[in-house]
Amino acid sequence: MAEDVNGAIRTDRPRIVVGISGASGVIHGARVLDALAELGVESHLVVTRAALLTLSQETDLSPDALSAKATVVHKLTDVGATIASGSFRTLGMIIAPCSVRTMGEIATGVTSTLLTRAADVTLKERRPLVLMVRETPLHLGHLRTMTALAEMGAIIAPPLPAFYTRPESIAEMVDQSVGRALDLFGLDWAAVRRWDGLSSPTPA
Repeated sequence: MAEDVNGAIRTDRPRIVVGISGASGVIHGARVLDALAELGVESHLVVTRAALLTLSQETDLSPDALSAKATVVHKLTDVGATIASGSFRTLGMIIAPCSVRTMGEIATGVTSTLLTRAADVTLKERRPLVLMVRETPLHLGHLRTMTALAEMGAIIAPPLPAFYTRPESIAEMVDQSVGRALDLFGLDWAAVRRWDGLSSPTPA
């Protein structure tokens, strides 16, 4: 595969930008990268410093191991990266998980890192921006920020478990949330369990 002047791999595959911010649930971002690799989608990863702290607390993954899951890794401070420009074509961007701080920065349009700049680019280019917001409970400021982002075209998709799938592990719940988020890009990941309608009631 050829590389451009910025070191980004040039292929004919579709691309998705993956942001991982410092909220709890960093495993969602890792599994997004795994899913995209399985689906043959080029992933462009950008991770915040807070996310790396969360990674060390919530998983056994090292930063290098996380990076190895991505096709291309961009430095958080590299505002000249390919994903900072709308002319770099992608299917869109997913931030998994998305912290309240990251959400607020995107909503104001005052971006200070490559992650939030890439999100702003995604919005201005009218591409899907999926925010797996990880916070609870939500106060009115959070809700108003979400409303503003939805009005701007973002998709708010908190990683909530789907109990109709009868998950047997946290890993299954994570994969279901990730797969449903990828549905929003038109990607069908095999790990997703689909609703087949109500089953027949069990006789008493």
